[in-house]
Amino acid sequence: MAAGGSTQQRRREMAAASAAAISGAGRCRLSKIGATRRPPPARVRVAVRLRPFVDGTAGASDPPCVRGMDSCSLEIANWRNHQETLKYQFDAFYGERSTQQDIYAGSVQPILRHLLEGQNASVLAYGPTGAGKTHTMLGSPEQPGVIPRALMDLLQLTREEGAEGRPWALSVTMSYLEIYQEKVLDLLDPASGDLVIREDCRGNILIPGLSQKPISSFADFERHFLPASRNRTVGATRLNQRSSRSHAVLLVKVDQRERLAPFRQREGKLYLIDLAGSEDNRRTGNKGLRLKESGAINTSLFVLGKVVDALNQGLPRVPYRDSKLTRLLQDSLGGSAHSILIANIAPERRFYLDTVSALNFAARSKEVINRPFTNESLQPHALGPVKLSQKELLGPPEAKRARGPEEEEIGSPEPMAAPASASQKLSRQCLQGRAVS
Repeated sequence: MAAGGSTQQRRREMAAASAAAISGAGRCRLSKIGATRRPPPARVRVAVRLRPFVDGTAGASDPPCVRGMDSCSLEIANWRNHQETLKYQFDAFYGERSTQQDIYAGSVQPILRHLLEGQNASVLAYGPTGAGKTHTMLGSPEQPGVIPRALMDLLQLTREEGAEGRPWALSVTMSYLEIYQEKVLDLLDPASGDLVIREDCRGNILIPGLSQKPISSFADFERHFLPASRNRTVGATRLNQRSSRSHAVLLVKVDQRERLAPFRQREGKLYLIDLAGSEDNRRTGNKGLRLKESGAINTSLFVLGKVVDALNQGLPRVPYRDSKLTRLLQDSLGGSAHSILIANIAPERRFYLDTVSALNFAARSKEVINRPFTNESLQPHALGPVKLSQKELLGPPEAKRARGPEEEEIGSPEPMAAPASASQKLSRQCLQGRAVS
């Protein structure tokens, strides 16, 4: 009797799992398949890049205020006591002689592989105005930066992994936006106006109406990206003739669909973020519109610092919603992305306070813990067999009780359990979150 009760209990539990899977098939949900392969927590990795002197030489009258000690640490004079220095240690330090390839290969290229595992990744360029953030991210035709190098490598990876005969079919799309004075603007479609940032039931940040362009080659990427880049808001200040007046975010999505059973699908997102630089309006000479732009930039960066502090202190409320920037970066800081922050600093002594501020923010950022996971689910057509096999998963007695007495045929013999078909076995395994070999 106990054995029979145990069997019935197991059937009821399986029935409940089946019903939950079927009722949730049309709703947003996390797949058990993805949840069973959650990677360990990942700290935000921080690299610091020291740009060369603007004129290319460091005169005796203006020695650099920062000195690299090794490939991971640096020191800067202590403004409270000039006989002492402040020492910082990061995941990587790139001196003024470092190349674009050094930064990319050392800190950015290793995270691209996570996208093919259905995980998210972020690269953020941070620092004061004129410190070289846009050069690090975009570069020039002669010295391409992080963005063109990452897209070239990522598209090559997806071509190789998605080739005929491989288990997964891959596709790549791109979106490009800027946050200008707390407005989210689509750089691929400037006429679309201010867009709204939303969050789905899984905590994913979404922007309804944001353009997505399919790309399969670097030529495709350039065809969309180069004209869109000219739509970004820039302006001249005393410190920077082409100062970015907005935060720019390039979002690249990699979608994967399994060609054979169990027909899983994965989505990995790469955020490539060129943050506008913090500004001291006494030195930039900003007035009118430039002053208003600077106020919006500084406010959003201040909130960014509050978010980092709240995460490190374990506060119950993290102020992501206090600015559009931090709302968009919710996945990058304290979320599910593998994140790398590249803090750009300047060697000139007149930028000393900006440099110390950037280094302190970078030091706090490296304490932030993210929790990546594999964003994996079943393709919609793979859920079909689950609906057909629900009664068989219940078992004959439970199936009759589930139908109710009004649905039973009086006097009909109790049916024998039919052998499970291949599709039924697949359905059970899908419900239990197991892959099929």
